[in-house]
Amino acid sequence: MAQSPDILCIGSVLWDVIGRSRAVMREGSDVPGRITRLPGGVALNIAMTLARFGMKPGLLSAIGRDAEGDELIAACQVRGLLTDWVYRSDDLPTDCYMAVEGANGVIAAIADAHSLEAAGGKILHPLESGALADTSQRWRGPVALDGNLTLDLLSDIATGDTFSEADLRVAPASPGKAERLTPFLSNSRGTLYVNREEASTLCNTAFETASDAAAGMQARGAKRVLVTDGGNAACEATDGDIISSHPPDVLVTRVTGAGDTFMAAHIAAETRGANRAEALEAALDAAARYVSGETP
Repeated sequence: MAQSPDILCIGSVLWDVIGRSRAVMREGSDVPGRITRLPGGVALNIAMTLARFGMKPGLLSAIGRDAEGDELIAACQVRGLLTDWVYRSDDLPTDCYMAVEGANGVIAAIADAHSLEAAGGKILHPLESGALADTSQRWRGPVALDGNLTLDLLSDIATGDTFSEADLRVAPASPGKAERLTPFLSNSRGTLYVNREEASTLCNTAFETASDAAAGMQARGAKRVLVTDGGNAACEATDGDIISSHPPDVLVTRVTGAGDTFMAAHIAAETRGANRAEALEAALDAAARYVSGETP
């Protein structure tokens, strides 16, 4: 019998292929560095961090029935993640993300989440079939959702009944997909986790600070929002009340996955009973440890 998850992580579960160099890079740079392949994707990064905080995340995603998919499922299970409800496709390959990072940050990245998009609403079947929930008893626990799903599916989630009783936490997959969170603004549903660039894209406004971004998103309907801004102050806004805190100063050794770590740490802190200020501090501290390389 499958274990019961205490949080659902919905979205991209794939392989991360990351090339990192200590050199400052530009277009056309050819430098020495390291290339790694690790389990990744926004939903999976969040789930792995939640597991390190002692939670039991269940994954809802699409993974191919190929060798890469079998290996990825095994890697998730070793990390304490529950994979019983993952949609396994016979004709869709396992997704992949590729990025190049230099000393000056992410130089370029490509997210191939086409299989997740093609699977569409099939990944949510366990929430309707009775495997995790159904129409008579909706899922009432926390949900971490990422913006790699299609806009149509995200709109259904923001307006439908499937998540009407859930504690919904939502993050864009990247600045380029930030506009997919528009349905959660217009329907005032869920807690949104964005960085300042993503907030600017979502609101079509160039915000100068995280505080400005938080206020701007609430003015456009956000029920609750957290905005990060690299090494600058981060903010949390609920019902127009904005609190802020600065992240610890650390030597940055990596950036891919930092936002996912922030979101997971914030959810875990609130699950343990932390108040707004305590949860924000805990999330910033966890993200700082991650970018410094202290967290595996």
